[in-house]
Amino acid sequence: MRKIKIGTRDSALALWHANYAKFSLEGKGVEAELISFANSEEIGAALLRGDLDMNAHSLSDLPTTQPDGLVIAGVSLREDPADCLLIRQGETVSNLLFKLKNSAVVGASAAHRKAQLFSYRPDVQFVDRIGDVPINLDQLRSGNCDAFIIANADLARLHLELDGFEKINLNVREFVPAPGQGALAYFCCSDDLETRRLIQQQLHEPNTSAVTNVERKVRKLVGDELPLGVFCERDSSGNYHVWAALADAWDKPVRRVRLSQSTNLGLAEKVVEGLG
Repeated sequence: MRKIKIGTRDSALALWHANYAKFSLEGKGVEAELISFANSEEIGAALLRGDLDMNAHSLSDLPTTQPDGLVIAGVSLREDPADCLLIRQGETVSNLLFKLKNSAVVGASAAHRKAQLFSYRPDVQFVDRIGDVPINLDQLRSGNCDAFIIANADLARLHLELDGFEKINLNVREFVPAPGQGALAYFCCSDDLETRRLIQQQLHEPNTSAVTNVERKVRKLVGDELPLGVFCERDSSGNYHVWAALADAWDKPVRRVRLSQSTNLGLAEKVVEGLG
């Protein structure tokens, strides 16, 4: 078996994703190496040229349609899919929802996060999160905002020092995360059958794909542009349970639906129908 070349950007999270894939492969006896690129577009081009074998990326950040010639060949184990609020210590108010002070300034770039927080706390003001997670923490420490929303999985992966912050965990059934949040996607060239087979056999987690496929199908049916949160889980009997939240824009009313059924057949379509 040849050495597998894994593309990555130099950001802290991208390197964690790539190293997770590398160590997972090496744990199965497959040699792998990382190759750095400036941006995701360069990685995609390198995959198509055959200079790379695969890339690992947050599933929640990927559109439902991949560029021509590329395919998601597998997904990882899913870590905590929930979001959390990080609030600068001294800025919390215990008797207010989410402990956010009145007219708190919250860093949140994703529209589905803005929409859901705005639906609970319409007094909140938003600024976009710019840069990687460590940069966001520095901005929060410096007082550029009072809090920001982040995926629990990202915090866990980076092992960041959180002294000076209070962490408020958000319930996935009430503050619904992005489709696929907490899982990694492994993608490669669609005609690279050897790498596709390797990913399926050594890296792919069917239990993760069983639920994230439902979430991403809802996203595909709704469209990638609208603020949408979807979370699906299976219970010990194999039944599917889905929570979804959708708005026409981040500052518009949020529509919510919860559905359960014994199979995933038609489940995404019913969720979209329930969202109106």
